[in-house]
This record gives sequence, C-alpha cells and structure tokens, in this order.
Amino acid sequence: MLRVYNPEQKHPEVCNFRSRKRLNKITKAFTMSRNYKIQNQEAIYFVTCTVVNWIDVFTRIEYKNIIVDSLNYCIKNKGLNIFAWVLMTNHIHLLVSTETDPLENVLRDFKKYTAKSLLKEIEDNPQESRKNWLLWMFHRAGLRHSGKQIYQFWQPHNHPLEVSPKGEKIYSFIRYIHYNPVKAGIVEKEEEYMYSSARDLAGDPGYVNIIFI
Repeated sequence: MLRVYNPEQKHPEVCNFRSRKRLNKITKAFTMSRNYKIQNQEAIYFVTCTVVNWIDVFTRIEYKNIIVDSLNYCIKNKGLNIFAWVLMTNHIHLLVSTETDPLENVLRDFKKYTAKSLLKEIEDNPQESRKNWLLWMFHRAGLRHSGKQIYQFWQPHNHPLEVSPKGEKIYSFIRYIHYNPVKAGIVEKEEEYMYSSARDLAGDPGYVNIIFI
C-alpha cells in the first residue's frame, strides 16, 4: 500500500536519523557483517556493494543510470525485492530479499553485469577526464585481488546482515540508508536526494520500484 507523505507528521521511515548511539550500532554491525553469509533465503538483508578502493565513480548520470536500470531489471526478471536503497559516489546500500533466485546469485549477477557495463561506459565516454586513471586503478585491483582479471570494479564482499521485518530495527536500517546523503553534506533533507528511496517515502516517484514496508 502506498503511504502518503504528510510533512506535519513524523513518520519513522522519513524522519532524520539523529541517534548517534543507534548509528554506531548499525555501523558496528555493518563492519562485522563481512564475516556473515546469506543463510536464510526468505529473509530481508541489508547489503552494501562498494567500489574497489572506495573510488568515487558515480559522479555522472550515465554511470548512475546503469545501476538504476540494472536494479529494476533484477526486480522484474530475477525476483529481487527492494525495500530501501541509496546510491552514493562509491557504494550502494540496499535492503533486499528475493522470491526466486538465491540472493547471493542475484547480487553476483548484478555486480558482474554492472561492472562490465560501467567499465565500457568509462572507456567509451569522451567526457571522462579521469578515464586513464580509473582504468589503471581497476586494472591494478584486478591483478591484486585475483591475478587473472583484467579489471575489478566491485569489492568482493557484500556485508550481508539479516534484518527482522518486525519492530523498530528495520526502520532504523531504512533511516540509516536514507541519511547517507545528508551525512555526506550532499542534501539537507533525505527526500531531496534523487538516487534514493527516500523520495518514494516522501510521496514522490523514485527511480527504482521499491516495496513499501
């Protein structure tokens, strides 16, 4: 059911994430989640896809659109459910589950496709002033991490953390995801950031077809 945003009412999904204590707990869980694995295929997971060396790649609309289009493709064709998301300059936070394909397979295919597409877009983009440096960094990452790949775009881990759909905890993760652009100083309000599901919760159409919790 679509929830209508009322600016006079403080919905837990869209209010600013000010609690430093809760933020520290989520940050700690995010750090520890590198050792976690996706075990329950019916559960909701908080995952993060990060560019190697935290390189700021997603500064151009063309690159961002590759991510958006791929997420929507996975929703339509791979049974991916997205409850919240945000695309920053060097990483993506997702709150997701799957209905058909195993989540780790969906994430693997998503990262494989987007890496190939983004590398090609960077190489073919005549406006990309950092082209040689970016390709060199991705080539160096490929040699260091595998020794076989020509390039490596994404870090190999996704930091999967299972999140209960009941109670306040899941809304804490949604607020954490949406607060990223505010914390980075990009926008003042979460719903002002275009590449985030905060817009959907504020009643504006977003770029990715999310499911409202």
